[in-house]
Amino acid sequence: MSFPNNATFETNAKNDSHPSHNSHGTARRGSAEEHQGAAVKKGWQTKKLGDLCDVLDHKRKPITKRDRVTGEYPYYGATGVLDHVAGYLFDEKLVLVGEDGAKWGSGENTAFAVEGKCWVNNHAHVLRPHRSAVQDNWLIYYLSHSDLSEFVSGLTVPKLNQGSLREIPIPVPPLPEQQRIVRILDEAFASLATAKANAEKNLQNARALFESHLHSEHADKAFLGDLVNIKTGKLDANAAVEGGQYPFFTCSRDIFAIDTFAFDCEAILLAGNNAVGDFNVKHYNGKFNAYQRTYVITVNERKRVLYRFLYFEMLKSLKAFKAQSVGAGTKFLKLGMIKDLEIALPSLDEQQRIVSTMDSVREETERLESLYQRKLAALEELKKSLLHQAFSGAL
Repeated sequence: MSFPNNATFETNAKNDSHPSHNSHGTARRGSAEEHQGAAVKKGWQTKKLGDLCDVLDHKRKPITKRDRVTGEYPYYGATGVLDHVAGYLFDEKLVLVGEDGAKWGSGENTAFAVEGKCWVNNHAHVLRPHRSAVQDNWLIYYLSHSDLSEFVSGLTVPKLNQGSLREIPIPVPPLPEQQRIVRILDEAFASLATAKANAEKNLQNARALFESHLHSEHADKAFLGDLVNIKTGKLDANAAVEGGQYPFFTCSRDIFAIDTFAFDCEAILLAGNNAVGDFNVKHYNGKFNAYQRTYVITVNERKRVLYRFLYFEMLKSLKAFKAQSVGAGTKFLKLGMIKDLEIALPSLDEQQRIVSTMDSVREETERLESLYQRKLAALEELKKSLLHQAFSGAL
């Protein structure tokens, strides 16, 4: 899709990732079959999970939210702690594996350790590993890294039932080898966790830098309704087409395409509802079309306010719009709410200075965000690579 050369607009880019599919029926990377094959090549044994663990599902018990008595003991479900309750069912070191309400793809943290007094509901399998044969963390690393989707049944409510759980093949090297590999993974993952935390903190700092500039205050104020004209688009959201010539603005943060245009101007586009996310705002100049709940805001006082300055003022007001929106499920912005918005209105020279600063800060913030996002992605790939090496006998 291509847009006119004079187009300038703001949006959050989104990269969609899709799982790879193997049409030839061979084992996918991270699958249980692949690891089993690697174990055979390495000379490791392969055993069914049911032969390596006591399954204690018969001891677990759900408690409805209204019947829970608040206490000090963690109450576990398929993905972790859900609550804290007054009683406990278990008091030992165990491994929990999501039965339903979990995810079972490679890297989905399907399994996790618990220790001490706790309560487990019926959405997580409870395993006591035979520790003379298999280490807890070996089992957890393996299950969390493997793609277990072939063992999951049910389309409406996917479930890893106990029978299938017991059949999962587990590579079992000698215990000293397990301990050596687990020690390497523990140390590597601790370092990766620190690096990830630092990258995430830097990412937050980059965003905070932009926010701090965005929310600087100015003395002079004006009501938005006195400065602009406000219209809405006329089209339904499904009017978007593949390969359309013009941008089509909806209440989504994404920008779609369409074959016809209804507007040919510079404008601020404000989402009129939050049906597909939080409220958002964009700045565009050129031919475009708009969804019926997208507000198209054009300036009628060009000697008082710059479009780019208005864009940043609107961006600053999104939290206020969210707080003022109405509706039980999907929240809506009424026209009066937008007209009554009070914005800063310094001189045009000051507005231009502020816009120059904000654009520079935004450019630097986006550069830093891109850098830190790539770093986080690289750390995640390194984690997967280490796990792949571990279970293929390469560590």
